[in-house]
Amino acid sequence: MRPEALAALVEVLEHAPGNPSGQHAWAREARRRLDDARDGIAALLGVGPGGIVFTSGGTEADNLAIRGVLGARGGRALCSAIEHHAVLDVVHASGGGTVAVDGTGRLDLDHLADELAADPEISVVSVVLANNEVGTLQDLDAIADVIDQARLSHPNGLVLHTDAVAAAAWVDVAELAVRADLITISGHKVGGPKGIGVLAAREGVELAPILLGGGQERERRSGTPDVAGAVALGVALAATERDRITVVGRVRGQAERLADGLAEATGHHVRRTVPPRSTPGVANIVHLSCQEVDSEPLLFLLDEAGVAASAGSSCASGALEPSHVVEALGVAPDWAPGALRLSLGWCTTDEEIDHALAVIPAALAQLRPHAEPAA
Repeated sequence: MRPEALAALVEVLEHAPGNPSGQHAWAREARRRLDDARDGIAALLGVGPGGIVFTSGGTEADNLAIRGVLGARGGRALCSAIEHHAVLDVVHASGGGTVAVDGTGRLDLDHLADELAADPEISVVSVVLANNEVGTLQDLDAIADVIDQARLSHPNGLVLHTDAVAAAAWVDVAELAVRADLITISGHKVGGPKGIGVLAAREGVELAPILLGGGQERERRSGTPDVAGAVALGVALAATERDRITVVGRVRGQAERLADGLAEATGHHVRRTVPPRSTPGVANIVHLSCQEVDSEPLLFLLDEAGVAASAGSSCASGALEPSHVVEALGVAPDWAPGALRLSLGWCTTDEEIDHALAVIPAALAQLRPHAEPAA
């Protein structure tokens, strides 16, 4: 967590313990803080304050976006083949389909247009702004153009949702997602606490609730709001916006040094899954393919050596399964099993990069004892 977000979280927990749904003085103070956080987050995301729905995190916000639109409008959902499971699984469970991507993770716009033309029942399209595994950024303007051209043939209308969880710390979401009707963000990805998220909705987008009860969040999400989490998320998002240019520049340099150093140290038996010059991507994700190595023993060795890494989404269950993202990108069979995701953050140090550059090649050499030494 960012220090200022942690301080805000503790301060609210200590000094504003009221339930914002109540009527007494403590409740009014909690509601004031919640409303202030709502206003600040809305401004940073480019929506009206009434469009901010606080949730328990990105997964709930994604579920509310898809299920909420389907519940209000009917129809079916469509998403990219490389969505986070919080979108992909909901779309599949509701009878929806997926749109292909190219080898860099960019959405196939022709396939999207074909799917929309073939099924007038589609009412919501969800496309992740930045993929959480490989970091590829989507061109939401181009996607919105395709959707606009198909609107007249869709009686239920068409809503564009974007999961911006992996993007929010690294790009201007308000600018890149200006044509999205629904936007998801999550607290921990911007240096805030875990367990708090936001679904931001443009005016006029109706959502059927998936949680019923007290009717909080304008009847869209029942449950006592997490005031401390909302305030901390707002503080973290504001700090991210304030520091973005400096942090992105530093982290991008660290990421390039890490990727280039690993390729050189391993005789180029490690390579970036999506070369950064091939398509725009966020600064902090270094997704690597390691030739003739399996991810599971590699992750074990790295953990033993003090490097926290993953093979795919950190939100997946403990069991390692082949990444649907790597599969959708068409990574070659001798490279795909060795998928390795390294995520940098606003607080990553040069010393941590040095440590990774020492540890990862040694782990790979242990798993590939007969590999030729690096040149």
